Amino acid sequence: MTTSSLQALLHLLQLSSPALPVGAYSYSEGLETLVQAGKICDLPTLQDWLLQELRFGAVRLEAATIARLHSAAAAGNFDALHKWNQWISALRETAELREQSWQMGRSLVRLLLELQPQGQPCLAACGEPCNYAAAFAIAAAGWRIDCKTSILGYLHSWAANLINAGVRLIPLGQTAGQRLLLDLYPELQAAAEDVVALEDDDLDACSWGVSIASMTHETLYSRLFRS
Repeated sequence: MTTSSLQALLHLLQLSSPALPVGAYSYSEGLETLVQAGKICDLPTLQDWLLQELRFGAVRLEAATIARLHSAAAAGNFDALHKWNQWISALRETAELREQSWQMGRSLVRLLLELQPQGQPCLAACGEPCNYAAAFAIAAAGWRIDCKTSILGYLHSWAANLINAGVRLIPLGQTAGQRLLLDLYPELQAAAEDVVALEDDDLDACSWGVSIASMTHETLYSRLFRS
């Protein structure tokens, strides 16, 4: 690998790291509701839920918008950055999911203004609030991480966070969680390949189950997570 490729890889590892201070660990995206309801109770049911989300859920559309935001940031297309950031906000079906995207976005924006100040014009173009996926795409473009690799890193981070939530909630062993993440690699790769080829008219999702779980979450008697 070239020096620039190695640097891009290191930047991606940092951007998708669970140590990134954006608060991802505090969200379960409705998983907590489904575990309490007995819908997700073991490794196979958690795996099936993650697979359905990757294939049909909102995270697939977030990944598709990262492709558009990445290109817009690289080209300095501020109008497109604003448009797709607004589009992500409209995509979020519930208050909890929307606040998750905004809170993580705000945290990442603050961090990037310190680590990558040259990205400030692109971040500002998104407007307030800036969604997490938008800030992630701008950071990836600024660090010259190629689009498909950026999407793969985003999806990997998403899957790892929810698996860690499942490990705590169901509960599962740490080894089982790591095995599940490894088993998801082909699906993560397939999703990254798929979304970069999507046309705007093909941006659709079916995640009403997650939406209902998210809306119900705020009424749970006890909660470990914020969504």
